[in-house]
Amino acid sequence: MPSAVSEIPAAEPELAAAHHAAKLAFETDCSDVRAASAAGKVDFVLLDVRSPALFAQSHVPGAINLPHGKMTAHRMSEWARDTLFVVYCAGPHCNGADKAAFRLAKLGLKAKLMIGGMTGWADEGFAFESEAVAAE
Repeated sequence: MPSAVSEIPAAEPELAAAHHAAKLAFETDCSDVRAASAAGKVDFVLLDVRSPALFAQSHVPGAINLPHGKMTAHRMSEWARDTLFVVYCAGPHCNGADKAAFRLAKLGLKAKLMIGGMTGWADEGFAFESEAVAAE
């Protein structure tokens, strides 16, 4: 009798590759965001979609505070249409980043979710900032 792991056969490699590529088109992780920053290869805009008060307390270095409710066509027009936005919120228990990614997509903009959010960043042992001004 097979284990619970192997009871359902694994996908064929080509199907698995397509599945994971599609998943990675929607998300990135804290480690990749930090590595890009450390290497000076930030080719995205990092948006913290939590409240300005929470952002002021602590946020990922280099992030801009922009709650999803303030993501309007007018507000987002300050960036080029081909800008990649990476959004995050408190963590896995919060769907603010999903709401932000949805809103950006509805505005015709590209977005990826930084999985883990603040919780994931802390779990990785990465430092936070607390001195920056929220976007208005």
